[in-house]
Amino acid sequence: MRVDAGTGDRVSPCGDNRYFQVTRVLPAPADVSVKRSVLEVTGIMRPRRDPLRIRVAFIGACLFVACAPWEQRQLDQRFGSADPTRFDDRAAVAPKSSTGASPSFRKDVLPILERRCVVCHGCYDAPCQLKLGSWEGVTRGASQNKVHEGDRLREAKPTRLFEDAQKPSDWRRMSFFPMLNERNADAQTNLAGSLLYRLLELKRRHPSPKTGVLPPSLDFSVDRKQICPNLTQIGEFETQHPDWGMPFGLPGLDANEHELISRWLEQGAPEGDKPPPMDAGLLVDLQVWETFLGGDSLKAQLVARYLYEHLFLATIHFESDKSQTRFRLVRSATPPGQPIQVIPTRRPYDDPHVHRVYYRLAPIRETNVEKTDMRYVFGPQRLARLKSLFFDTPYDVTELPSYKPEVATNPFLAFAAIPTRLRYQFLIDNAQFTMMGFIKGPVCRGQLALNVIEDQFWVFFVAPHKDPAEWQDAFFKREAKNLSLPAAWGSGSPIVIPWLEYKHRQDDFLMAKSHYLEKALAPRKIDLSLIWDGDGTNPNAALTVFRHFNSATVVQGLVGAEPKTVWVLSYSEFERIHYLLVAGYDVFGNIGHHLNTRLYMDFLRMQAEFNFLVLLPQKSRKQVRDLWYRGASDSVKEHVYGGPAHLDRESDVPYKTDNPKRELLALLSARLAPVLKTQRTPTSSDPLIGRDLEDLSSVRGPSLSFLPESVVLRIDGADDQKRYFTILRNTGHSNVSELLREEERILPAENTLTVAPGFIGAYPNALYVVAEAEVPNLTEAIAHLASEADYKHLADRFAIRRTHPDFWRHADAMQSAHAEADGGHHGLLDLSRFENR
Repeated sequence: MRVDAGTGDRVSPCGDNRYFQVTRVLPAPADVSVKRSVLEVTGIMRPRRDPLRIRVAFIGACLFVACAPWEQRQLDQRFGSADPTRFDDRAAVAPKSSTGASPSFRKDVLPILERRCVVCHGCYDAPCQLKLGSWEGVTRGASQNKVHEGDRLREAKPTRLFEDAQKPSDWRRMSFFPMLNERNADAQTNLAGSLLYRLLELKRRHPSPKTGVLPPSLDFSVDRKQICPNLTQIGEFETQHPDWGMPFGLPGLDANEHELISRWLEQGAPEGDKPPPMDAGLLVDLQVWETFLGGDSLKAQLVARYLYEHLFLATIHFESDKSQTRFRLVRSATPPGQPIQVIPTRRPYDDPHVHRVYYRLAPIRETNVEKTDMRYVFGPQRLARLKSLFFDTPYDVTELPSYKPEVATNPFLAFAAIPTRLRYQFLIDNAQFTMMGFIKGPVCRGQLALNVIEDQFWVFFVAPHKDPAEWQDAFFKREAKNLSLPAAWGSGSPIVIPWLEYKHRQDDFLMAKSHYLEKALAPRKIDLSLIWDGDGTNPNAALTVFRHFNSATVVQGLVGAEPKTVWVLSYSEFERIHYLLVAGYDVFGNIGHHLNTRLYMDFLRMQAEFNFLVLLPQKSRKQVRDLWYRGASDSVKEHVYGGPAHLDRESDVPYKTDNPKRELLALLSARLAPVLKTQRTPTSSDPLIGRDLEDLSSVRGPSLSFLPESVVLRIDGADDQKRYFTILRNTGHSNVSELLREEERILPAENTLTVAPGFIGAYPNALYVVAEAEVPNLTEAIAHLASEADYKHLADRFAIRRTHPDFWRHADAMQSAHAEADGGHHGLLDLSRFENR
């Protein structure tokens, strides 16, 4: 070893002495209360002559085989040996300092982490897989492996918190490194050896600017390269990226928040107090539902399996519970009355490898975030509905379906014993929730998964009970093979072969469906009676879906102006959407699995559009189809209507205008008006402001290209009342039938805006704060956007930027208003996609 006289770097030989390990001992900042020095590994110093490229593999071997133990020894000497089991026994983690009472994690620390950290670190897309919404997430730590990696050739091992490992030491064996100190349990090392502290302290030493736009070196793109330093790399990270402290690209914690977190970390990061025990009423509710889901008959077991495969992502609340305790439905190897033993599998229908599965309700132990929150309420009425739906109708179940992939991945085979009508009624009873699965499930992360849908469209549903039940059951039994889904190939799927297979099967299915419709509709009219009316009470009868480029939202009702495209879902499309994008989708799968899933979704979109087109006059169907699919091939168009998908019969809807699509939507809106009681329009919430916002929502065209996808607008009234609205940019497309080069199919002239009261979406891209009298000026500024410079002027005037000195005050007010909008049930909005413009 030698020491560089100029820099103080320690240069040690590594491997064959032609590469050197460079480390640096940094002095502790003078203003840090606990004296410490931190070992920094700054990299590899190469000789002047580089070896041949073929020796790159040797360099890697040297770094990880020869140098890693040296780095480890240096850390061991400085901070003591690592103990991966330190946080395994949560009760044994106790403060090691007498400097004062330890802060409570649940009452003091977690609220700070939620509002400052979980807003970016709350789900699969959390940078470095660091989830900070629970003590278990903090102690699990982070990983340099990405979950969302679209080009991987082999499926990855799942790393789901609370499922795929239970203790921090187990996560260490799965390539997770600690964010807390797992070495000497003294106050000095508890800080110096904590990556969480180091990153918060880095922000404190290098605060964000107080105004303007942050430099380009801070990349906020969804697919940015992630740098996830462990303890051996944090020194180099601090030197090379001094402005990358946490919260990343946002103002740091205030002095009180920083001091409280530091004190908690200094005292050993104990979990401290536990959540209060469940009250007696909640325990009774749990027993009632677990008894219902745990019936012993074959019918009860089959129904429970069907319900689980549709509710496994649900955030379950009990109607009678005022504490807002949340649960998730899990498969357990243990029956009610015993501790839950979760059966972790990639998909909810994979073989559990136990003699009997029990469906149990496990408390959710982490912070609720809007991007994954799928609220589903359990109560007496819902229980009675499920019992009536699945048990009052007579049918026999003589055996339980296999867990073999060719059966389990195909609901038309696995659940053939349950009448089709009952399954479909369950789906539409909860239509928004079912659609929300592919919106909020892991599939929604990333533009590749969502460019299969338009930016705004309305969804209706085929009315059940419109043809004999035996016809439906027989049809789906015959077509079950043609309705198979890509998950049958597993998570390591090839690409070309499955795609060709499914294309041929879909052609066959479309022909069979067309023949079936000719038979089923022969004695009936093709009119509005074919559309479900919500049974007169259910607001799920119509939905609006918004795509925000790389995220999406589904809401009840017909929101916004007339959309370009419209879906009408029948059972075959709705069930396959769920099993394609929710139950059958593996976020840890390979590129083949992801690509086949995306390509298959084209079929389902086109079939839902076909169901709408057949309600139009025959002469208009291809005209509307061609408008939706400008630039697409004739083959694609014929899969929507006119080729294997056809219905050579005139609509019975009595049209009176030369715009039948608009007329049909008006008729459907009137038909569903009794159940669509809450319309999301600005004027419905506030007539005075609403008139100005209606002007805003009427803005169209290229100027909107400069606007963010999703904006939260806060209007401050003269009466000091603060009203929140959402501005959504709906980007015009020639078609959405192609996988790549979306930018070539964008039609700026067809851009539109939707302005709705309240909050729509989980990822606001911007926050505008506008005085009530200034709303017309905001409209004027948006309508005349012609450059980035124009948008900068708009943002200077109305936007709360990342650098705003009061950013957190405004963000906290927004989060509070969002939570209050639904009685406190909403999760935290995500700030990771907040713009920097």
